[in-house]
Amino acid sequence: MNKLVIGCVIMAVFVACKEKKVEVSKQQVEKSRYKEEYRPQFHFSPQEKWMNDPNGLVYNKGVYHLFYQYYPEDIVWGPMHWGRAVSKDLVHWEHKSIALFPDEHGLIFSGSAVVDKKNTSGFAENGEAPLVAIFTYHSMEGETTGRKDFQTQGIAYSLDNGDTWTKYAGNPVIPNEGIKDFRDPKVFWHEPSENWILTLVAGDHAKFYTSKNLKDWTHLSDFGKSQGAHGGVWECPDLFPLQLEGSDEEKWVLIISVNPGAPNGGSGTQYFVGNFDGKTFTSDQKEPKWLDYGTDNYAGVTYNNVPGNERIFIGWMSNWDYAKVTPTTTWRSAMTVPRQLSLHKVEDDYYLANYPVDEMDTLTSSTLIDQVEVAAGATDTLQVEGLNQSEIQLKTTAKNFQLLFKNELDEVLVLDIDSKNQTLTVDRTLSGKVDFQEDFGARKHVAPLKNLKEGSHQFKILMDWSSMELFIDQGLVSMTEQVFPSSPYTTLVIDNKDGKEPIIVQSIKNIKSIW
Repeated sequence: MNKLVIGCVIMAVFVACKEKKVEVSKQQVEKSRYKEEYRPQFHFSPQEKWMNDPNGLVYNKGVYHLFYQYYPEDIVWGPMHWGRAVSKDLVHWEHKSIALFPDEHGLIFSGSAVVDKKNTSGFAENGEAPLVAIFTYHSMEGETTGRKDFQTQGIAYSLDNGDTWTKYAGNPVIPNEGIKDFRDPKVFWHEPSENWILTLVAGDHAKFYTSKNLKDWTHLSDFGKSQGAHGGVWECPDLFPLQLEGSDEEKWVLIISVNPGAPNGGSGTQYFVGNFDGKTFTSDQKEPKWLDYGTDNYAGVTYNNVPGNERIFIGWMSNWDYAKVTPTTTWRSAMTVPRQLSLHKVEDDYYLANYPVDEMDTLTSSTLIDQVEVAAGATDTLQVEGLNQSEIQLKTTAKNFQLLFKNELDEVLVLDIDSKNQTLTVDRTLSGKVDFQEDFGARKHVAPLKNLKEGSHQFKILMDWSSMELFIDQGLVSMTEQVFPSSPYTTLVIDNKDGKEPIIVQSIKNIKSIW
């Protein structure tokens, strides 16, 4: 072997080793990154910096796209971009580069994305159905100078399934005639009218528009000035049909986030059940209904183009009362687990349920606790290593009991079922770090249980490092709460105050990290 060949071989080995070291080093960085204090292990969170609303939720060519409000320079809110991640199973996520950057029209606020299968937009090349994103432009200059028309709607398109984006030269496609809060467009294809329908919010109500080509929009109607909760600004609308469980009946559901004005303070997501005829949404609903009674499920919307027309929801797991000061360092905020929405009728009224998608079951691994019965009037204490990364399932007809999640510092998160008042209460006042903001640990959070049927009830609780998601009866009642214990919870106390009925802890299972 001559010297030139030997030299080439040595150089090739050197380069390969160097590349391998770089790859290993990158893997080590990624691995350590997801071990920071309070980092969620099975919820989506950005690699670093600030994140809020989920945007552009769309399924295409075997990929679930998750865009989100993102500020790449700090862990507090700043000039908004669209961050991006993709998944094949809604569980494991791959981070991608930033999709949309601010431009001369403004920052990139929340919006949606669609698959333009019929190429109504004319953006397609070589038969490729484009992805089209519809988003709000926010002009900081317009806002700071006191104008009211600083929010408009723009579009962009992708011909490579979201990897690169081109903004439409004719932006904005919906100008603003002087409405201060005019944002968050959610678009879908309405087959009966063969039109695109766009819903956005205008301060205290929703506005509906129609288009043939995603570029030229006509205003149709408004909804909500005299209905629903109005404690704050309306945001992040979503309109879609759902078939009533166990029936052929179909209703339309309108989701609206509101901040402030949620039942337990700060940000929350309400919904309306009614009808949509292609032009107007109507609802007979008299009182506000809430998708989640916890304080940490906001700005959620659903996926477009999902096979089988399933309605899959993801929310931002935070609250504007304290989102900017939660005790994390390299990143801030996470998303809820993806949830399947379903519509139910209880005593002649309609209720929207939300429950973890079946794909979440693929993450449960070893069983930590199996089949424990807590007798009527008894208290049982379970020591559970790994409680802070677990799925807890229990069923019972007991009407009065408490679940207490504790650590060795006597920090405690309390869940209280009270049949007399027909309420579920979550108490995080002593759950760990709560003093980073005055409202975080200031009061107990209460959910009504009036929409639950009599009999046995099924509970599912997902515990991550810094969150608790509770679902009763397939999500007819749900509560999502951030918690920041100083050390992980390792003890579950079940205090059965019911004098007649036992509580069955069916299982406590470990949930594997998605990172």
